[in-house]
Amino acid sequence: MTYQASAPVINRPNTVAVGTIVWLGSEVMFFAGLFAIYFTLRSTSPELWTFEAGRLNVPFALVNTIILVLSSVTCQFGVFAAERLQPYATGWKPTQWGVTEWFFLTYGMGAVFVAGQVWEYATLVSEGIALDSNAYGSAFYLTTGFHALHVTGGLIAFLFVIGRVFAVKNFGHREATSAIAISYYWHFVDVVWIGLFLVIYVLK
Repeated sequence: MTYQASAPVINRPNTVAVGTIVWLGSEVMFFAGLFAIYFTLRSTSPELWTFEAGRLNVPFALVNTIILVLSSVTCQFGVFAAERLQPYATGWKPTQWGVTEWFFLTYGMGAVFVAGQVWEYATLVSEGIALDSNAYGSAFYLTTGFHALHVTGGLIAFLFVIGRVFAVKNFGHREATSAIAISYYWHFVDVVWIGLFLVIYVLK
């Protein structure tokens, strides 16, 4: 009598996904430091914070925030398409869109968010709130500015992922993994901005 031993199947985690999550963990610490700086400066100058925060355009920031949050939704639909290994649309309906269509839409919404922040910066500078004007200006531009740089980096990453989709003949698991990895990053910057929006614009 012969026995055939079957080896257990080991599902190893994807190294790209794990690496992205570990890197995002370091980014959490970075933004935690920025939040600590903001709260420390605010605690030392409460009167200054009350005056300067009252000059912020909260409705505009809210609209900009909604655009960024919705871009996270469109990004996730792109992930769903990547999991189906569907790079392009099979029809005109959004339910038939592929990775490229959803990611192009996400890119556009993210670009609108960054443009909105640039417009807000220009408006605040014209009103006398600059990076070197006072402690509030330094804290505001450091926290929101570094976040804007991260969003810009995400937009560049989207272009690389979309370009990779167009470059390959067959959309496979490697390309799908890249799309999923960039979604982790994009969701992260969205969550960070929600925290910044609540701290800077709501709990001012």
